[in-house]
Amino acid sequence: MNLAAYNKFCGSLPATTHVVQWGGAHVWKVGGKMFAVGGWNEGKLTGITFKVSDIGFEVLKDQPGLRPAPYLASRGMKWIQHYDKPGLSARALRDHLADSHRIVSLGLTKKLQKELGLNQEPS
Repeated sequence: MNLAAYNKFCGSLPATTHVVQWGGAHVWKVGGKMFAVGGWNEGKLTGITFKVSDIGFEVLKDQPGLRPAPYLASRGMKWIQHYDKPGLSARALRDHLADSHRIVSLGLTKKLQKELGLNQEPS
């Protein structure tokens, strides 16, 4: 996944915001909470980091091209970084980014979820 595809996909998820910070990292948030961080240096991928479930962390952490996310995982948080090949397919990476968005959005207050139109039962 290149930078344009990453930003396009993350921007397609509901109630997201984008900021470039930390020396050029493309950070995507939902309700003010980070769900994805993508880094590129001179057009080359340095990593796409996303939140996962406890089980997802155990399954993904030792896969080739994936690792516990530097800084975040060392503090006990369940974040994975896709940093090299073979890593995840583009489709699997999109699925994990969407799941990260869902996990983070479920951690928002019910009031904020409602304001953002997230995780609401159909009427």
